[in-house]
Amino acid sequence: MSDNGTQAEVAVTRVTDARPEHYAISYGGERGGLTAYVDAGQQRIFFHTEIDDRFGGHGLGTALIRAALDDTRAAGLRIVPICPFVKAFVEKHHDFDDLVDPVTPQAVAAVEAVAG
Repeated sequence: MSDNGTQAEVAVTRVTDARPEHYAISYGGERGGLTAYVDAGQQRIFFHTEIDDRFGGHGLGTALIRAALDDTRAAGLRIVPICPFVKAFVEKHHDFDDLVDPVTPQAVAAVEAVAG
């Protein structure tokens, strides 16, 4: 909620022209955070999520991860939750159970190749 009691606009966009690729969330027109990923084969490996402290308590992390995972499902890809935030989300929200793959050394290597 914004200070005047109205709901601020939340938007999630997939950013593919940056490295690493990520989903970004904005709140009231301001960038609120991101979740970074790397695609490897049929897997989208999520390895880092951050939400700006200014937007704590607005549910941006949950909205961001849900949108990113919904988009991953729509793309026909599987989810590898290396990021602790994404891991906690999928453990709590079982509607993604059919898409979650375990973290493997190959997934970690794919992230290290992109994120260093």
